[in-house]
Amino acid sequence: MRLFGTGTTEEQPERAEQNAEHPSAPIPVVGPGVGEGIRVALGDSGIQTFPLMLGAAEFGWNVDLETSHAILDRYVEFGGNAVHTADGFSGGRSEHIIGQWLRSRGLRDRTVLSVRVGSHADNPGLGSTNLVRAVEGSLTRLGVERIDVIYLDATLDRTASVEDALATVEWLRDAGKVGTIGAFGLSPEQLVEARILASAGYPRIEVVDEPYNLIRREAFEGDLRLVAGAQGLAVTPSHALEHGFLSGRHRSKAHVSRGVRGEQLRGHLNRRGTRILRALDQVAADVGAPVAAVSIAWLLARSSIVAPIVNTFATEHVDELMQGAGITLTRAQVAELTRVGN
Repeated sequence: MRLFGTGTTEEQPERAEQNAEHPSAPIPVVGPGVGEGIRVALGDSGIQTFPLMLGAAEFGWNVDLETSHAILDRYVEFGGNAVHTADGFSGGRSEHIIGQWLRSRGLRDRTVLSVRVGSHADNPGLGSTNLVRAVEGSLTRLGVERIDVIYLDATLDRTASVEDALATVEWLRDAGKVGTIGAFGLSPEQLVEARILASAGYPRIEVVDEPYNLIRREAFEGDLRLVAGAQGLAVTPSHALEHGFLSGRHRSKAHVSRGVRGEQLRGHLNRRGTRILRALDQVAADVGAPVAAVSIAWLLARSSIVAPIVNTFATEHVDELMQGAGITLTRAQVAELTRVGN
């Protein structure tokens, strides 16, 4: 199934003749993207999001400003409305790029803006002072007054006080600087602690981000998934394509580039990785969609998963990824993909 297809090839010449207009005709008003009506609830936050968040980890690093804006434009053209970044992505350059795009396109009110804070070199961790400075820094770089979803990144300080972090976020929320609260890197035990604190009046965590995909499953498919399900948390897993491996584009170690990304990809080019790619190929052929879209569809078929976060570095990749929201896999297909990844 191709959610964003434009009909059969036989129909296209006929349509072209019908739609041909005089060169001096007025420029038509472009209507909403085909995915504009596809929205899912982000937990109990009240936010409605497209079931695929566009990640901006590559912006300012492997992708320049012009290409980054083209990727964002393409995502919105298809009806997407959720953009995710972090204060540590490219030292804050990712936020600068998104901020310039929001201003130039006038799309701030139509965009669900989520930011992971706690990993910037100037304000690391979730201590109260650094957390306030991190949010203020992100707001400045983005050129906005409010962050819709703030993910608390605990990876740099696993011993950070959850109570202190939530108390600080409460002040930031009362000041109108942040909205919904998410978590990244918090352990299941810390999430349980956070829920107990919420019952005592502290802000409630509504969203959790954990790297999760067909090939990286162990960390989420344990206590974390049980806690997320029990608390009704919306899960927005990052690394949905495992650095591009689950797009099916990388099949040989000889053709993988050098560097950190190349090493990550080479690490998956083993028997298990090959089995997973073959299973994805089969399902992709059955449903008539790209491998990357099937990888996204598998995630969306899992319990608690609301909107995977997907990074990309080319506009043509957006076309493939967005199809993942329009594919409904059968139970047999989901079971087979799950089995080969065990």
